[in-house]
Amino acid sequence: MKKKNIFDKVNVDKNNEEYITLLREKSVRVERIVSNGQKSEDNFWYEQDENEFILLLEGDAIIEFEENREVKLIKGDFLDIKAREKHRIKYTSISQPTIWLAIFYHNS
Repeated sequence: MKKKNIFDKVNVDKNNEEYITLLREKSVRVERIVSNGQKSEDNFWYEQDENEFILLLEGDAIIEFEENREVKLIKGDFLDIKAREKHRIKYTSISQPTIWLAIFYHNS
């Protein structure tokens, strides 16, 4: 297998986020997500069937939860979002790419 780097070919696109699946197995999926100022639309909430562990590798972001709670993330911060927990992206940096490592998993 050829060695790869998480920061290779980071796409800077102010119109679209980039989602690249790095690993997919039966109960886990790992993605690299690159945001460039994108945020969730008003009144939109993620409510996923799987848990999501996110690690912010570059940039900064704010995750908003339905119960009026916000979490500001900077480089190196991580967060574990439980399945069905309503959340959305309130903010991602516009001055540099925000690079996320997202691990989606199911409980055993």
